[in-house]
Amino acid sequence: MDPSKTPKTILEARNLGFQYEGAEARALRGVNFGVERGEFVLLAGPSGCGKTTLCRCLNGLIPHFYPGVQEGEILVDGSNVTSMPTSEVSRKVGYVFQNPENQLFALTVEKDVAFGPENLGLPRSEIRERVDWAMGITGTTELKNLAPYELSGGQQQRVALAGILAMKPSVVVMDEPTSFLDPVTAEEVMKAVDDLRLEHGITVIVVEHRLDLVSRYADRIIVMDSGKVVADGTVQDVLDGQFDQLTGLGVGVPRVSQLWAMLKRDGLVSGQTPKVVEAAAEKLGGKLST
Repeated sequence: MDPSKTPKTILEARNLGFQYEGAEARALRGVNFGVERGEFVLLAGPSGCGKTTLCRCLNGLIPHFYPGVQEGEILVDGSNVTSMPTSEVSRKVGYVFQNPENQLFALTVEKDVAFGPENLGLPRSEIRERVDWAMGITGTTELKNLAPYELSGGQQQRVALAGILAMKPSVVVMDEPTSFLDPVTAEEVMKAVDDLRLEHGITVIVVEHRLDLVSRYADRIIVMDSGKVVADGTVQDVLDGQFDQLTGLGVGVPRVSQLWAMLKRDGLVSGQTPKVVEAAAEKLGGKLST
């Protein structure tokens, strides 16, 4: 296909709903959105709002592995996930679980990263090429002979990501990737993910209820509550226009944004709500200089 004619939208939810078998209420209700190629999307909301269920829909775990009643559809590259075999979905959408230990099971890192390409039935030479590439861009090459249980949380997260990237998906979904990491390691992992997006055109969707770290990299935020999308826009626009709604839902907005909101209510500052410390410092520096 001519690259100029490649559709910009790579993921689309159309009136998506889902109710788990035996559940009293629907986990998703009337979800609609589209994601463009190369976007970095932050998916936020309180616990139990439907974030993980939505991710399971994106990569085909729903309805193939989680029984229930689904409404609407999820399209990946224009194809309905429901009608695609999971092997085909995995080529397009990679899913990094919240706890990387749930994803790592082989005796060595190298074997773990090779597992996906091997199951695609690829030639040995291509498997070797993909494994070396994935470990190289995630900084895990030196760990290749170690067992997953010998790794730190940050190293495990990188290895889990390498295993997904070796499949060469168009979309990478990460479910709360910083929850088991210290702040420094979390920063390293998120920067590595964003670098991959910028260098290789991968679309990234990160599930997180704390916005401090991810908002630095995300182009856009989708906020969910009670199975529905309640906000969708750039991080800046949502912070400016729906700040009280975010805090009311218990979403962990950046601390610098919280501080700015307090100063703004007291009439001490004005203008857009900064999402990173550097932006706040620049604004305050300009105000103090006048």
